[in-house]
Amino acid sequence: MVSALLSLSLNAAVSWSTTNPRNTLSNCAVRRSPIVTFRVRASSAEKGESNDKDDTPEFNPFGFVNDNPSSRSAIQLPESPAEDGNVGQMLYRIEDKGKEYGSYIKSGKLRWFVRETGSAKSRRGTIVFLHGAPTQSFSYRVVMSQLADAGFHCFAPDWIGFGFSDKPQPGYGFDYTEKEFHEGLDKLLEVLEVKSPFFLVVQGFLVGSYGLTWALKNSSKISKLAVLNSPLTVSSPIPKLFQQLRIPLFGEFTCQNAVMAERFIEAGSPYVLKNDKADVYRLPYLSSGGPGFALLEAARKANFKGSLSDIAAGFAAERWDKPVLVAWGLSDKYLPQSVAEEFQKGNPQQITLKLIEGAGHMPQEDWPEKVVDALRVFF
Repeated sequence: MVSALLSLSLNAAVSWSTTNPRNTLSNCAVRRSPIVTFRVRASSAEKGESNDKDDTPEFNPFGFVNDNPSSRSAIQLPESPAEDGNVGQMLYRIEDKGKEYGSYIKSGKLRWFVRETGSAKSRRGTIVFLHGAPTQSFSYRVVMSQLADAGFHCFAPDWIGFGFSDKPQPGYGFDYTEKEFHEGLDKLLEVLEVKSPFFLVVQGFLVGSYGLTWALKNSSKISKLAVLNSPLTVSSPIPKLFQQLRIPLFGEFTCQNAVMAERFIEAGSPYVLKNDKADVYRLPYLSSGGPGFALLEAARKANFKGSLSDIAAGFAAERWDKPVLVAWGLSDKYLPQSVAEEFQKGNPQQITLKLIEGAGHMPQEDWPEKVVDALRVFF
Protein backbone atom coordinates (compact mmCIF):
# COMPACT_ATOMS: atom_id res chain seq x y z
CA MET A 1 0.00 0.00 0.00
CA VAL A 2 2.75 2.47 0.93
CA SER A 3 4.57 1.82 -2.35
CA ALA A 4 1.32 2.44 -4.20
CA LEU A 5 0.84 5.74 -2.41
CA LEU A 6 4.39 6.85 -3.19
CA SER A 7 3.77 5.91 -6.80
CA LEU A 8 0.68 8.16 -6.82
CA SER A 9 2.76 11.07 -5.55
CA LEU A 10 5.57 10.51 -8.04
CA ASN A 11 3.06 10.20 -10.89
CA ALA A 12 1.66 13.58 -9.87
CA ALA A 13 5.17 15.04 -9.94
CA VAL A 14 5.82 13.73 -13.44
CA SER A 15 2.40 14.91 -14.59
CA TRP A 16 3.02 18.48 -13.39
CA SER A 17 6.56 18.72 -14.71
CA THR A 18 5.56 17.66 -18.21
CA THR A 19 2.62 20.01 -18.64
CA ASN A 20 2.69 23.51 -20.05
CA PRO A 21 5.08 25.65 -17.97
CA ARG A 22 2.26 28.11 -17.38
CA ASN A 23 0.38 25.65 -15.21
CA THR A 24 -2.84 27.49 -14.37
CA LEU A 25 -6.33 26.33 -13.49
CA SER A 26 -7.51 27.17 -16.97
CA ASN A 27 -5.08 24.94 -18.87
CA CYS A 28 -4.64 21.99 -16.50
CA ALA A 29 -6.23 18.63 -17.09
CA VAL A 30 -7.92 17.04 -14.09
CA ARG A 31 -5.44 14.97 -12.08
CA ARG A 32 -6.55 11.95 -10.09
CA SER A 33 -3.20 11.47 -8.41
CA PRO A 34 -3.74 13.87 -5.48
CA ILE A 35 -6.83 11.89 -4.41
CA VAL A 36 -6.43 8.76 -2.32
CA THR A 37 -9.41 6.53 -1.61
CA PHE A 38 -9.95 4.79 1.74
CA ARG A 39 -12.88 3.39 3.68
CA VAL A 40 -13.14 4.59 7.26
CA ARG A 41 -15.61 4.27 10.12
CA ALA A 42 -18.11 7.09 10.64
CA SER A 43 -17.03 9.58 13.28
CA SER A 44 -19.08 11.83 15.55
CA ALA A 45 -18.23 14.84 13.33
CA GLU A 46 -19.52 12.97 10.28
CA LYS A 47 -22.81 12.51 12.11
CA GLY A 48 -22.99 16.25 12.82
CA GLU A 49 -22.09 15.85 16.50
CA SER A 50 -19.06 17.01 18.50
CA ASN A 51 -15.67 17.33 16.81
CA ASP A 52 -14.10 15.03 19.44
CA LYS A 53 -12.44 12.04 17.83
CA ASP A 54 -14.29 9.14 19.46
CA ASP A 55 -13.49 6.61 16.76
CA THR A 56 -10.22 5.56 15.17
CA PRO A 57 -10.03 5.16 11.37
CA GLU A 58 -9.21 1.70 10.09
CA PHE A 59 -6.38 3.14 8.01
CA ASN A 60 -5.02 6.66 8.16
CA PRO A 61 -1.60 6.99 6.46
CA PHE A 62 0.14 10.33 7.04
CA GLY A 63 -3.08 11.85 8.43
CA PHE A 64 -4.92 12.04 5.11
CA VAL A 65 -8.35 11.71 6.70
CA ASN A 66 -9.79 14.34 9.02
CA ASP A 67 -13.15 14.67 10.73
CA ASN A 68 -14.64 17.18 8.32
CA PRO A 69 -17.43 15.43 6.39
CA SER A 70 -16.51 17.48 3.32
CA SER A 71 -12.89 16.35 3.58
CA ARG A 72 -13.97 12.75 3.92
CA SER A 73 -16.17 12.95 0.83
CA ALA A 74 -13.12 13.99 -1.17
CA ILE A 75 -11.04 10.95 -0.34
CA GLN A 76 -13.21 7.96 0.59
CA LEU A 77 -15.80 5.68 -0.91
CA PRO A 78 -19.33 5.80 0.52
CA GLU A 79 -20.96 2.67 1.85
CA SER A 80 -22.69 2.32 -1.50
CA PRO A 81 -20.10 2.65 -4.31
CA ALA A 82 -22.89 3.48 -6.75
CA GLU A 83 -23.27 6.81 -4.96
CA ASP A 84 -19.59 7.71 -5.40
CA GLY A 85 -18.64 10.55 -7.75
CA ASN A 86 -15.25 10.78 -9.44
CA VAL A 87 -12.86 13.71 -9.17
CA GLY A 88 -14.19 15.29 -12.35
CA GLN A 89 -17.74 15.29 -11.00
CA MET A 90 -16.55 16.77 -7.72
CA LEU A 91 -14.67 19.53 -9.53
CA TYR A 92 -17.73 20.30 -11.63
CA ARG A 93 -19.75 20.68 -8.43
CA ILE A 94 -17.35 23.16 -6.79
CA GLU A 95 -15.39 24.78 -9.66
CA ASP A 96 -17.38 28.04 -9.55
CA LYS A 97 -17.12 28.43 -5.80
CA GLY A 98 -14.89 30.82 -3.91
CA LYS A 99 -14.40 33.61 -6.44
CA GLU A 100 -16.42 36.28 -4.68
CA TYR A 101 -15.33 39.80 -5.63
CA GLY A 102 -12.51 38.36 -7.76
CA SER A 103 -11.11 38.69 -11.26
CA TYR A 104 -7.92 37.78 -13.12
CA ILE A 105 -5.28 40.49 -13.51
CA LYS A 106 -2.31 40.16 -15.87
CA SER A 107 0.94 41.50 -14.44
CA GLY A 108 3.92 40.92 -16.71
CA LYS A 109 3.84 37.26 -17.73
CA LEU A 110 1.89 36.20 -14.67
CA ARG A 111 -1.84 36.12 -14.08
CA TRP A 112 -3.00 36.95 -10.56
CA PHE A 113 -6.44 36.33 -9.08
CA VAL A 114 -7.37 39.47 -7.16
CA ARG A 115 -10.44 40.21 -5.03
CA GLU A 116 -11.66 43.79 -4.88
CA THR A 117 -14.39 45.53 -2.90
CA GLY A 118 -15.28 49.21 -2.68
CA SER A 119 -13.89 51.65 -5.23
CA ALA A 120 -11.01 54.06 -5.77
CA LYS A 121 -13.36 56.82 -4.64
CA SER A 122 -13.91 55.20 -1.24
CA ARG A 123 -13.50 57.94 1.33
CA ARG A 124 -11.45 56.07 3.95
CA GLY A 125 -8.55 54.83 1.83
CA THR A 126 -7.20 51.60 0.36
CA ILE A 127 -6.41 48.36 2.20
CA VAL A 128 -4.30 45.55 0.71
CA PHE A 129 -4.74 42.12 2.32
CA LEU A 130 -2.03 39.44 2.03
CA HIS A 131 -2.68 35.81 2.96
CA GLY A 132 -0.31 33.13 4.23
CA ALA A 133 0.50 29.57 3.15
CA PRO A 134 -1.07 27.19 2.29
CA THR A 135 -4.30 29.18 2.00
CA GLN A 136 -5.66 31.94 -0.26
CA SER A 137 -7.33 35.34 -0.31
CA PHE A 138 -10.73 33.65 0.08
CA SER A 139 -10.17 33.91 3.84
CA TYR A 140 -10.64 37.71 3.66
CA ARG A 141 -13.94 37.75 1.75
CA VAL A 142 -16.20 38.67 4.70
CA VAL A 143 -13.75 41.19 6.14
CA MET A 144 -13.39 42.86 2.72
CA SER A 145 -17.14 43.06 2.18
CA GLN A 146 -17.81 44.66 5.55
CA LEU A 147 -14.90 47.10 5.30
CA ALA A 148 -16.10 48.19 1.85
CA ASP A 149 -19.46 48.97 3.46
CA ALA A 150 -17.53 51.05 6.00
CA GLY A 151 -15.97 53.15 3.22
CA PHE A 152 -12.70 51.38 2.36
CA HIS A 153 -11.32 50.24 -1.01
CA CYS A 154 -9.98 46.70 -0.58
CA PHE A 155 -7.69 44.42 -2.60
CA ALA A 156 -6.70 40.84 -1.73
CA PRO A 157 -4.57 38.90 -4.25
CA ASP A 158 -3.83 35.21 -4.28
CA TRP A 159 -0.04 34.99 -4.19
CA ILE A 160 1.53 33.38 -7.27
CA GLY A 161 1.42 29.62 -6.69
CA PHE A 162 -1.64 29.83 -4.45
CA GLY A 163 -5.41 29.92 -4.78
CA PHE A 164 -6.55 30.79 -8.30
CA SER A 165 -3.40 32.65 -9.42
CA ASP A 166 -0.84 31.20 -11.85
CA LYS A 167 1.38 28.38 -10.67
CA PRO A 168 4.32 28.29 -13.08
CA GLN A 169 6.99 25.64 -12.88
CA PRO A 170 10.25 26.82 -11.28
CA GLY A 171 12.55 28.18 -13.94
CA TYR A 172 9.69 29.27 -16.21
CA GLY A 173 9.21 32.85 -15.11
CA PHE A 174 9.05 32.31 -11.35
CA ASP A 175 11.27 30.45 -8.87
CA TYR A 176 9.29 31.00 -5.64
CA THR A 177 12.01 32.93 -3.82
CA GLU A 178 11.36 35.75 -1.37
CA LYS A 179 12.90 38.24 -3.82
CA GLU A 180 10.55 37.15 -6.63
CA PHE A 181 7.48 37.30 -4.41
CA HIS A 182 8.48 40.87 -3.48
CA GLU A 183 9.05 41.86 -7.10
CA GLY A 184 5.80 40.24 -8.19
CA LEU A 185 3.85 42.18 -5.57
CA ASP A 186 5.52 45.44 -6.64
CA LYS A 187 4.43 44.93 -10.24
CA LEU A 188 0.91 43.90 -9.27
CA LEU A 189 0.39 47.02 -7.14
CA GLU A 190 1.45 49.11 -10.12
CA VAL A 191 -1.03 47.36 -12.40
CA LEU A 192 -3.80 47.80 -9.81
CA GLU A 193 -2.84 51.48 -9.52
CA VAL A 194 -2.74 51.29 -5.74
CA LYS A 195 -1.72 54.74 -4.57
CA SER A 196 0.69 55.17 -1.68
CA PRO A 197 0.52 55.36 1.21
CA PHE A 198 -2.06 52.61 1.80
CA PHE A 199 -3.08 50.33 4.65
CA LEU A 200 -1.60 46.81 4.69
CA VAL A 201 -2.97 43.70 6.42
CA VAL A 202 -0.85 40.54 6.63
CA GLN A 203 -1.55 37.09 8.07
CA GLY A 204 0.10 33.68 8.15
CA PHE A 205 3.26 31.74 7.43
CA LEU A 206 5.76 31.77 4.55
CA VAL A 207 4.23 34.17 1.99
CA GLY A 208 2.61 35.93 4.94
CA SER A 209 6.11 36.55 6.30
CA TYR A 210 7.12 37.80 2.86
CA GLY A 211 4.36 40.39 3.16
CA LEU A 212 6.03 41.68 6.32
CA THR A 213 9.55 41.68 4.86
CA TRP A 214 8.12 43.52 1.82
CA ALA A 215 6.69 46.12 4.22
CA LEU A 216 10.12 46.60 5.79
CA LYS A 217 11.58 47.39 2.36
CA ASN A 218 8.68 49.66 1.39
CA SER A 219 7.77 51.50 4.56
CA SER A 220 7.16 54.75 2.65
CA LYS A 221 4.29 53.06 0.77
CA ILE A 222 2.46 52.14 3.97
CA SER A 223 0.58 54.43 6.32
CA LYS A 224 -0.48 51.77 8.83
CA LEU A 225 0.15 48.03 9.16
CA ALA A 226 -2.14 45.41 10.71
CA VAL A 227 -0.82 41.93 11.47
CA LEU A 228 -3.12 38.99 12.13
CA ASN A 229 -1.64 35.81 13.61
CA SER A 230 1.79 35.50 11.97
CA PRO A 231 5.28 34.41 13.08
CA LEU A 232 6.92 37.58 14.37
CA THR A 233 9.94 36.53 16.41
CA VAL A 234 12.81 34.05 16.10
CA SER A 235 11.10 32.02 18.82
CA SER A 236 8.00 31.49 16.63
CA PRO A 237 7.38 27.75 16.07
CA ILE A 238 7.40 26.42 12.50
CA PRO A 239 4.42 24.11 11.85
CA LYS A 240 5.13 20.49 11.04
CA LEU A 241 3.70 20.88 7.52
CA PHE A 242 6.57 23.14 6.42
CA GLN A 243 9.12 20.88 8.09
CA GLN A 244 7.73 17.86 6.22
CA LEU A 245 7.78 19.68 2.89
CA ARG A 246 11.54 20.15 3.22
CA ILE A 247 12.21 16.41 3.58
CA PRO A 248 13.30 14.82 0.24
CA LEU A 249 10.64 12.56 -1.29
CA PHE A 250 8.38 12.85 1.75
CA GLY A 251 7.84 16.47 0.78
CA GLU A 252 6.76 15.44 -2.73
CA PHE A 253 4.26 13.07 -1.19
CA THR A 254 2.99 15.56 1.40
CA CYS A 255 2.42 18.37 -1.10
CA GLN A 256 -0.06 16.26 -3.06
CA ASN A 257 -2.44 15.85 -0.13
CA ALA A 258 -5.70 17.16 -1.63
CA VAL A 259 -7.06 18.27 1.75
CA MET A 260 -3.81 19.82 2.98
CA ALA A 261 -5.01 23.45 3.14
CA GLU A 262 -8.24 22.77 5.00
CA ARG A 263 -6.47 20.43 7.42
CA PHE A 264 -3.90 23.14 8.12
CA ILE A 265 -6.64 25.68 8.81
CA GLU A 266 -8.57 23.35 11.10
CA ALA A 267 -5.44 22.30 13.00
CA GLY A 268 -4.79 25.94 13.92
CA SER A 269 -8.37 26.74 14.85
CA PRO A 270 -10.92 25.73 17.49
CA TYR A 271 -13.43 25.07 14.69
CA VAL A 272 -14.06 22.64 11.86
CA LEU A 273 -14.62 24.32 8.49
CA LYS A 274 -18.09 24.16 7.03
CA ASN A 275 -18.37 22.08 3.87
CA ASP A 276 -18.76 25.00 1.47
CA LYS A 277 -15.62 26.69 2.82
CA ALA A 278 -13.58 23.47 2.81
CA ASP A 279 -14.54 22.95 -0.83
CA VAL A 280 -12.89 26.25 -1.82
CA TYR A 281 -9.66 25.70 0.08
CA ARG A 282 -9.40 22.22 -1.45
CA LEU A 283 -10.32 23.20 -5.00
CA PRO A 284 -6.84 24.27 -6.27
CA TYR A 285 -5.27 21.05 -4.93
CA LEU A 286 -7.96 18.92 -6.56
CA SER A 287 -7.57 20.66 -9.92
CA SER A 288 -3.90 19.80 -10.47
CA GLY A 289 -0.61 18.94 -8.83
CA GLY A 290 0.60 22.49 -9.50
CA PRO A 291 -0.43 24.18 -6.23
CA GLY A 292 1.19 21.46 -4.16
CA PHE A 293 4.47 21.66 -6.03
CA ALA A 294 4.42 25.47 -5.90
CA LEU A 295 4.07 25.26 -2.12
CA LEU A 296 6.82 22.63 -2.00
CA GLU A 297 9.19 24.87 -3.95
CA ALA A 298 8.38 27.93 -1.84
CA ALA A 299 8.89 26.01 1.41
CA ARG A 300 12.25 24.67 0.27
CA LYS A 301 13.45 28.06 -0.92
CA ALA A 302 12.39 29.79 2.31
CA ASN A 303 14.82 30.84 5.02
CA PHE A 304 12.34 30.77 7.88
CA LYS A 305 14.71 31.79 10.67
CA GLY A 306 16.34 34.45 8.53
CA SER A 307 12.99 36.05 7.65
CA LEU A 308 11.86 35.97 11.28
CA SER A 309 15.10 37.56 12.40
CA ASP A 310 14.61 40.34 9.82
CA ILE A 311 11.01 40.88 10.98
CA ALA A 312 11.85 41.03 14.67
CA ALA A 313 14.73 43.46 14.08
CA GLY A 314 13.04 45.53 11.38
CA PHE A 315 9.94 46.40 13.41
CA ALA A 316 11.88 47.17 16.58
CA ALA A 317 11.99 50.61 18.19
CA GLU A 318 14.04 53.26 16.34
CA ARG A 319 13.79 51.23 13.12
CA TRP A 320 10.02 51.30 12.45
CA ASP A 321 7.96 54.43 13.02
CA LYS A 322 4.54 53.58 11.54
CA PRO A 323 1.54 52.46 13.64
CA VAL A 324 1.14 48.67 13.85
CA LEU A 325 -1.87 46.72 15.09
CA VAL A 326 -1.36 43.08 16.07
CA ALA A 327 -4.84 41.51 16.16
CA TRP A 328 -4.27 38.12 17.69
CA GLY A 329 -6.58 35.09 17.79
CA LEU A 330 -6.11 33.63 21.28
CA SER A 331 -6.95 30.07 20.24
CA ASP A 332 -4.10 29.81 17.70
CA LYS A 333 -2.67 26.29 17.98
CA TYR A 334 0.44 27.14 15.95
CA LEU A 335 1.59 30.38 17.55
CA PRO A 336 1.28 31.17 21.27
CA GLN A 337 0.20 34.54 22.59
CA SER A 338 3.74 35.06 23.87
CA VAL A 339 4.91 35.61 20.26
CA ALA A 340 2.64 38.65 19.91
CA GLU A 341 3.60 39.96 23.36
CA GLU A 342 7.33 39.62 22.67
CA PHE A 343 6.90 41.42 19.34
CA GLN A 344 5.03 44.31 20.98
CA LYS A 345 7.71 44.73 23.64
CA GLY A 346 10.23 45.41 20.89
CA ASN A 347 8.42 48.64 19.91
CA PRO A 348 5.67 49.43 22.44
CA GLN A 349 5.14 53.01 21.25
CA GLN A 350 4.18 51.95 17.71
CA ILE A 351 2.76 48.43 18.22
CA THR A 352 -0.71 47.90 19.71
CA LEU A 353 -1.85 44.41 20.70
CA LYS A 354 -5.52 43.49 20.36
CA LEU A 355 -6.50 40.01 21.62
CA ILE A 356 -9.41 38.29 19.86
CA GLU A 357 -11.14 35.65 21.97
CA GLY A 358 -12.71 32.71 20.18
CA ALA A 359 -10.48 32.98 17.09
CA GLY A 360 -7.55 30.79 16.09
CA HIS A 361 -4.69 31.06 13.61
CA MET A 362 -6.90 32.67 10.95
CA PRO A 363 -9.10 35.14 12.84
CA GLN A 364 -10.38 36.56 9.55
CA GLU A 365 -11.98 33.16 8.90
CA ASP A 366 -12.91 32.22 12.47
CA TRP A 367 -14.46 35.51 13.56
CA PRO A 368 -14.35 38.14 10.79
CA GLU A 369 -16.70 40.56 12.57
CA LYS A 370 -14.22 41.02 15.43
CA VAL A 371 -11.40 41.57 12.93
CA VAL A 372 -13.48 44.19 11.12
CA ASP A 373 -14.19 46.00 14.40
CA ALA A 374 -10.47 46.09 15.24
CA LEU A 375 -9.44 47.29 11.78
CA ARG A 376 -12.12 49.99 11.57
CA VAL A 377 -10.93 51.52 14.84
CA PHE A 378 -7.25 51.25 13.87
CA PHE A 379 -7.51 52.54 10.30
